[in-house]
Amino acid sequence: MKAGFVYIVASRRNGTIYTGSTSNLIQRIHQHRGGTVEGFTTEHDCKLLVWYECHDDLQEARLRERRIKKWNRE
Repeated sequence: MKAGFVYIVASRRNGTIYTGSTSNLIQRIHQHRGGTVEGFTTEHDCKLLVWYECHDDLQEARLRERRIKKWNRE
């Protein structure tokens, strides 16, 4: 089974953040940095990887992503 990753990218230190999940972390971060991912991360210039964690599979990673997105950011 292929591993899954949850990650957070930011626009800068203490800036706008985006939480996502993927099965290929290196490729996904390159996509964010290259601007090939349309949407929130491109609009807010989120290119700096600030955190990630590995899970046994992508389904686990996506569940964790959803839980993280519900956190209070204050």
